[in-house]
Amino acid sequence: MTKTKTAVIVLAAGLGTRMKSDIVKVMHPLAGRPMVAHLMDTVGGIEPDDVAVVVGDVVGDVSEAVVPYPVVQQKERLGTAHAVLQARDTIGDFSGDVLVLYGDTPLVTLDTLDAMLDARASDIDPAVVVLGFTPADAGDYGRLILAEDGSLESIVEAKEATPEQLGVDLCNSGVMAIDGKVLWDLLDRVGNDNAKNEYYLTDIIALARGDGRTCVVVEADEDELIGINSRVDLAEAEAILQDRLRLDAMNNGVTMTDPTTVFLSHDTKLGQDVSIGPNVFFGPVVDVADGATINAFCHLEGASIGAGATVGPFARLRPGAKVGETARVGNFVEIKNSVLDTGAKVNHLTYIGDAEIGAGANIGAGTITCNYDGFFKSKTIIGKGAFIGSNTALVAPVTIGDGAVVGAGSTISKDVTDDALGVTRADMLQVEGWAAKNREKKLAEKAKKNKK
Repeated sequence: MTKTKTAVIVLAAGLGTRMKSDIVKVMHPLAGRPMVAHLMDTVGGIEPDDVAVVVGDVVGDVSEAVVPYPVVQQKERLGTAHAVLQARDTIGDFSGDVLVLYGDTPLVTLDTLDAMLDARASDIDPAVVVLGFTPADAGDYGRLILAEDGSLESIVEAKEATPEQLGVDLCNSGVMAIDGKVLWDLLDRVGNDNAKNEYYLTDIIALARGDGRTCVVVEADEDELIGINSRVDLAEAEAILQDRLRLDAMNNGVTMTDPTTVFLSHDTKLGQDVSIGPNVFFGPVVDVADGATINAFCHLEGASIGAGATVGPFARLRPGAKVGETARVGNFVEIKNSVLDTGAKVNHLTYIGDAEIGAGANIGAGTITCNYDGFFKSKTIIGKGAFIGSNTALVAPVTIGDGAVVGAGSTISKDVTDDALGVTRADMLQVEGWAAKNREKKLAEKAKKNKK
């Protein structure tokens, strides 16, 4: 069967006033990327022949988020039908299916869009396929009124519905698949004789039926069709998307001790047999190889973790952190722009920045790489098998050689050669009887003060 040509029009011109934000509504992030970008990924899955994204006053940000698809501007907000018409020059006369989607409804799935296109290709040849859903609370949603034969008879807005129509729980999502041969003719006939003097896309149902054409409904899950108009909606959509990402990860061999407390980004890559503890945050660009363990309360972004490595608990990996195979990053460790080679250990209370740590090296508790002098970042290099004692300050630029040992409590500002001991430590001074004399003196002072 020959694939029908498909065009997609994405409406993304909404102001989003209820978001109370200077950010364009469709640019608010879900799982670390603009919501409209998620939708465009889904659009790409149907391999459309033409695409137009209709935007409002702010073009630049949205155009970057929807690359490589073109944008067109709706200079006046005169309703959804008017918005679709702005894509006319881009789509042109189109003899296929035209999907109309919404940039603030980004969770619709490829399977659902395919089901709509399948309905368009059915023998009854409907002029319009409307995507409907049954929400927990129909509230102010427009109702989809079906005819006796199951076709779509009309879309009735809640404020205009009769009590009987309000009892219908099948609601309108706004998403449509339309016969391209009649799309522009239908839109040209939509009027604005309503309270807002706007041109509504829903009016094409009555026009199509008046032309003797059938309209039908395809149903989807409510979670796919949440429209994001407020911060509350945004949080709800984030929760739905996170559930999807977690489920996909677990279905591909990842163990999560408490999935609801793990936050993933859209591009998080997790290998097979990765184990993730509770309360772990994955920011953008994190790659975790097979068999690695991420313990509780870790925050990772821009980092890669090698096979069999262990991170945390309470560790932070910042951009540029590369943890090698079987390496260990322990509690209260922060690593930025640094490489830990195979089997290296940084187990406690340490900051590693702009450093290279060789295979098998051991970094003691409280070690700090002093990588910034207030003007420039400098590099610390620690050789393979080196041992850095606790509470050491490594003042970059500095190199610790292979197999070298740095004594605990040292401040190292010069290179230590291979297999050498580097230590900077004042000699211990012991004053016999000092503590007893000091206590006696202080107790006398305290007693005198209390008498006053």
